[in-house]
Amino acid sequence: MTFHVDLSELDGLRARIESFGVAVKENVAMRGVAGMAKVVYDEARFYAPISEKAHVFYGRNSVRTGVKYTFQPGNLKSAIYRTYSPELSNANHKVYRVSWNHRKAPYGHMVEFGTSHAPAFPFLGRALSAIPRAIAAGKFEMTEAMLEITRQA
Repeated sequence: MTFHVDLSELDGLRARIESFGVAVKENVAMRGVAGMAKVVYDEARFYAPISEKAHVFYGRNSVRTGVKYTFQPGNLKSAIYRTYSPELSNANHKVYRVSWNHRKAPYGHMVEFGTSHAPAFPFLGRALSAIPRAIAAGKFEMTEAMLEITRQA
């Protein structure tokens, strides 16, 4: 008795499996980390204090130079950002940054941590309390990405 099995289709299957793996590696983790970062970003913006009126910030050299900076209410909130960090990421590890733009709001660290003359109003620290919700959002986004990939496969 002789049996014959045609394995020519396996090459195509192997290529599809490899492309599926690449799609999962590139899209699923990215969607998850982006979803988590969005939750922390939204929380940081929510907790960022907004002053009643414009305020003045004196830089490190203000005494010597006389230069001072005036910032409008909501400046710190608008300076908060989230962005993908390719320099800290690799194929297996994706990183998003959530912080404030130090050029737009150089006083952000004083708000977050306080000074010897002013109390702290942590906005990033408080945003970290949303980590469980951020993880859930990341899992949801990864599930959605997997469903999209499997529909296309």
